[in-house]
Amino acid sequence: MSNPLSIRPLVAHMPESQIREVANAGLGVAGVLPFWFGESDMPTTAEVTAAATAALARGETFYSHNLGLPELRQAIAGYASALHGPIGADRIAVTSSGVNALMIANQLLLEAGDEVVVITPVWPNLVWQPRLLGAQVREVSLAPTADGWQLEIEQLLAAITPATRLLILSSPNNPTGWTLTGAEQQRILDHCRHTGTWILADEVYERLYYVPGATAAPSFLDIAQAADRLIVVQSFSKSFLMTGWRLGWLVVPASLVRQVGVLIEYNTSCAPVFVQRAGLAAIDNAATVAPLVAHLRQCRDTLVNALAPLPGVQVIPADGGMYVLLRVQGHDDSLALAKRLVVEARLGLAPGSAFGSAGEGWLRWCFASRELGRLEEGAARLQKFLVG
Repeated sequence: MSNPLSIRPLVAHMPESQIREVANAGLGVAGVLPFWFGESDMPTTAEVTAAATAALARGETFYSHNLGLPELRQAIAGYASALHGPIGADRIAVTSSGVNALMIANQLLLEAGDEVVVITPVWPNLVWQPRLLGAQVREVSLAPTADGWQLEIEQLLAAITPATRLLILSSPNNPTGWTLTGAEQQRILDHCRHTGTWILADEVYERLYYVPGATAAPSFLDIAQAADRLIVVQSFSKSFLMTGWRLGWLVVPASLVRQVGVLIEYNTSCAPVFVQRAGLAAIDNAATVAPLVAHLRQCRDTLVNALAPLPGVQVIPADGGMYVLLRVQGHDDSLALAKRLVVEARLGLAPGSAFGSAGEGWLRWCFASRELGRLEEGAARLQKFLVG
């Protein structure tokens, strides 16, 4: 790629999103079933949209505090405390999306040359944000097994040394659905305390967890002390069906909140007030999450049951997230296969290579569908493609 205007070489050579590449290939192709993006086709609830509309009608279109509306911070603290034990509002910072929260956390901690360890395959932003800041990223890969994707915990701990400034992980994971156990989190936390390494935990899928009796996936907030070198990122996007609203939050040590507010000022200034009102309504109506999770469990099981009998297809179900990863025998180039499926099967899936080399050969299928029949129809289209 040429760089005629002399922008940063790293930026000039950054890869484009392969998910977008496949989706763009589907533009103009009639009748494609799109399962490529990480969002549900279910709209935001009426209570949430009504709160935003009312805020706009009141003229709440001005700046707010960098850290968010005090009442929203307090509501988030109460919501998080109900799941994980006492968390004060003085540890909460509201951000303009989960991805914005991730970038602010990286800006807070990293300088050029710092070493970062990332567990992959993973949503590419978690790898590229530290790279954009000049950090050196080392990847530790999950391994696919018959019982699900697994982390070799000793391999991870060996990779984290006193030279490691930051560990970044996503649990439940996008794209695999892999979820850390509480025991694994304790070992990681203990090790990072010893090495002085910060942990940046992307836990935006924590409520989308399908283990019977659980209300949320294991979280580092369950075990960490308030002053630990831990930052947890959350978002309204997944559990509250608010992907397009772009609202998230950070849980940080209280001593760092002021600096987080300064970074928010230099990034976005603040989240829009009417969007924050929508977030407040979402938390006030958090009872909607449990039926959503029950439906998504049905979606997952419907899709897995439809895919498992297909010839040459390997499926690894997971306990968390909103994705199924599948591999088709004889098709190792996931991007090429995803593009073929769009044109030949009218089926839109994300290539595993979009999530790093550890995802190559796999396809990610977002199963968050309002109608189970769409998932069954998608599986039927894949079967037709495979058998000719």
